[in-house]
Amino acid sequence: MTLGALTLVGVFALAILIDIPIAFGLILAVLSYLLMFGAAPMMVSAQQFVAGMESFTLLAIPLFVMAAQLMNHAGLTQRLVRLCMALVGDIRGGLAVVAVLACMMFGALSGSGVADVIAIGSMLLPAMQRSGYHRGFSSALVGTASSIGTVIPPSIVMIVYGTTSNTSVGKLFMGGVIPGLLLTLALVGVAIYVSRRNGWSGGTRPEPGERKRAFIAALPALLVPVLIIGGIRFGVFTPTEAAASAIVYALIVGTLVYRSLSLRDIVDSVIATAETSGAILVIIGAAGMFAWGLTYEQVPQAIATLIGEITDSRYGVLLLLTVVLLVLGSFMESIAIIIIIIVTPIVMPLLVQYGIDPVHFGVLLTVNLAIGANTPPLGVDLMAACRIAGISVMESLRYLGLMLGAMVAVLLLITFVPDIVLFLPNLME
Repeated sequence: MTLGALTLVGVFALAILIDIPIAFGLILAVLSYLLMFGAAPMMVSAQQFVAGMESFTLLAIPLFVMAAQLMNHAGLTQRLVRLCMALVGDIRGGLAVVAVLACMMFGALSGSGVADVIAIGSMLLPAMQRSGYHRGFSSALVGTASSIGTVIPPSIVMIVYGTTSNTSVGKLFMGGVIPGLLLTLALVGVAIYVSRRNGWSGGTRPEPGERKRAFIAALPALLVPVLIIGGIRFGVFTPTEAAASAIVYALIVGTLVYRSLSLRDIVDSVIATAETSGAILVIIGAAGMFAWGLTYEQVPQAIATLIGEITDSRYGVLLLLTVVLLVLGSFMESIAIIIIIIVTPIVMPLLVQYGIDPVHFGVLLTVNLAIGANTPPLGVDLMAACRIAGISVMESLRYLGLMLGAMVAVLLLITFVPDIVLFLPNLME
């Protein structure tokens, strides 16, 4: 590594250690680098900041965030939980299964793990505690299941990766469907096994006709993924246009079908969207500056050479990258966006060199970050779930290993069997 690259990384690491917000730490690192080495005029930093956000596809992020906010205010979340309760809530361990299924379904609306934790955890964690479930188990389950929201489309992580790597976001969305379902099945298996082992029961048996009523009530919410994925699959609209369509759909359902969406709810949704999207886009701009600095110092080429000396196997490269991403993902908040923007330019030459499909790697990256979002010491999804449950992260560790083990098993499966990821994207060609 050159002295310039070490300065970039060192200043950023120091900023994190003294608790400077990540976006400002990235900006400080780049400005320090330019001042010390004069690699380019200071104006370049502003240009690179803007260039990092200058993409039509990134417009999908605030639009999907807005759609998810409207759907939550319109009551789609509660109807999804009601449907899951009617379908499986009465079996032994049913509430745990409901938590996984509800997180997966809401993830198909929000595209965000933390949003999933807040929406589903706020409703189900107290209910699971009242039914005798251990709070550590419930928190670990909701945290890991919520991270499926970053894999199931529409995924904000995939939008950022697709924009950064010039990979089709539509294909990434399609590629995330089967892995997302596999993660769901894996966590359902863990939920049933642990619940039955501990004798944790489900809810009450649904009344006659409740399943039908719950399905009809939840049908508008269930149609959202069909609208998004189907529209992209058949070329009706782009991911950005799909996000805009989701907003229109949420407004129609909330105001005309459910009649539960008020003007105040719409205003609150706009405010929440501005706050969330603003924070995300600032990080994207700052990370773009930082990635430019690393590229200028030829760090991608150096890392590619180093990895080439360690292994010449395609799967060896994927496993090595997996280990690095899992470690990084457990230590830094907002790492999903930062890793994608900074790591993607570094690994793209490797993907070309070893013949790795960028869609395959993008989905692997997303699943890696979903696992990292639940891995201590930080694990933002796990921390959010524990905070809602009112417990420390330590109380969840007893059960977390099984869930992370199931997720890693799925990750290894899709690593060594790329067709699981690429089957649906290939249908788009």
